[in-house]
Amino acid sequence: MEYETVIGLEVHVQLQTKSKMFCSCPADYQTAPANSNVCPVCLGLPGTLPVINRKAVEYTVTTGLALNCRIPEYSKFDRKNYPYPDLMKGYQISQFDLPLAVEGTLEIEVDGETKLVGIERVHLEEDVAKLQHVNPLGGASYSLVDVNRSGTPLMEIVSKPDMRSAEEARAYLTKLHSVVQYLGVSAANMQEGNFRCDANVSIRPKGATEYGTRTEVKNMNSLRSVYLAVNFEVERQRMIVEDGGKVVQETRGWVDDRNVTVSQRSKEQAHDYRYFPEPDLPPLVIAPAWVEEIRRQLPELASQRKIRFIEQYGLSEYDARLLTNSKAMADYYENVLGQKPLKGSTLEAFAKNVSNWMLGDLSRLLNLAGQEIREINESRVTPAHLAELVDLIDSGTLSVTMGKTVLEEAFASGDSPSKIVEEKGYSQISDSSAVESAVADAIEANPKAVEDYRSGKESAAGFLVGQVMKITRGQAKPDLVQKLVREKLESSKNG
Repeated sequence: MEYETVIGLEVHVQLQTKSKMFCSCPADYQTAPANSNVCPVCLGLPGTLPVINRKAVEYTVTTGLALNCRIPEYSKFDRKNYPYPDLMKGYQISQFDLPLAVEGTLEIEVDGETKLVGIERVHLEEDVAKLQHVNPLGGASYSLVDVNRSGTPLMEIVSKPDMRSAEEARAYLTKLHSVVQYLGVSAANMQEGNFRCDANVSIRPKGATEYGTRTEVKNMNSLRSVYLAVNFEVERQRMIVEDGGKVVQETRGWVDDRNVTVSQRSKEQAHDYRYFPEPDLPPLVIAPAWVEEIRRQLPELASQRKIRFIEQYGLSEYDARLLTNSKAMADYYENVLGQKPLKGSTLEAFAKNVSNWMLGDLSRLLNLAGQEIREINESRVTPAHLAELVDLIDSGTLSVTMGKTVLEEAFASGDSPSKIVEEKGYSQISDSSAVESAVADAIEANPKAVEDYRSGKESAAGFLVGQVMKITRGQAKPDLVQKLVREKLESSKNG
């Protein structure tokens, strides 16, 4: 039997506000000493009263508008009751039946085809404290509670069960991550936990209209983890059904080092959170005029920027998409273009060359750097440096081969390309007599390549060009090398 996968995603996004959701404690808890960013409100002490963070509400409405949501005029906060060690008050202030944004859509692209994924709701709540589990050698394990994260503004974006594959789930998260970054409402770093995803996964016979029993998968901290976890869960459920068993409704955790999901707790019955309206907070009335003001201030998103890059800079759809997926990458690109004096080449030619270097060699260096450099704007190669490098190549001062060397040295040292070229003597050799000498050496050292060329093997010329570039340490002007090698080979062929 063929099965259809059904996926819905719940994404928690920590909002980048200065203070917490319901108190004035700093929301930046990542580098703070444990339990230092706390007060009676976020500690959940009796008699304290919460106060709504207006900026967090604004960020949630902004996100809702960017996701094509309807913003209801009336919203409220509720108490979600459940006992857990990281929940300081014994309940969480969240939103139940009247969230800030509803009925949205997000367009994704998979294998060249677009699809609309429904957004059920976007609501606002407070984050919980953080548990640190300690397992000392020879001693009993225990857990510590760091309350710094408790009360941080947390926005939850709930999709409809519209995704049908792990590829679609990954595309949805990638697009949503881009939207949140472009809006500037969150750092959206999955490794640091400020962009977290839970996946609801089920299968059903193809053609069926009723949903199968779903499992909720947690603990995924990267797009790769989500992709692997969904695929694993689909296969696990398929094997259970085909063996005559029944999928159990439960919460499962993703184990990254083993690439498996494991059962965490059963959810045979829906959890009764005993929601009721938060008595200490007034209902929110969202003025339509305020919503329209926020709508007018929405920034250019990745999809819009991609179209502009194609039209303004003459980029291919593929290059424009890669450059605009990350806001940091797109900002860096336009900063490089802003450095160009436009003397040596047209804007379109320069824009294409910059794109090639960013998506090629610079991206390779960033990938090799790993966690040391998370975004391109943290690189030692500044936009001015990259513009200078492309200019040096365009003007003939550097060959492309030497440009790669200079870029690597600039990436490691932070020095400007001009300084590196001057100190290392990397200028391109365009003097014919110097290049002729290197050509003669290459031909003398490779008689077999000369014989191969004489017998009709054109690739032998390319081999000798490579040898000349090696002799000149990549500094010889490539088109001059090509010309002189051909002339020398033809001369020996005729002679």
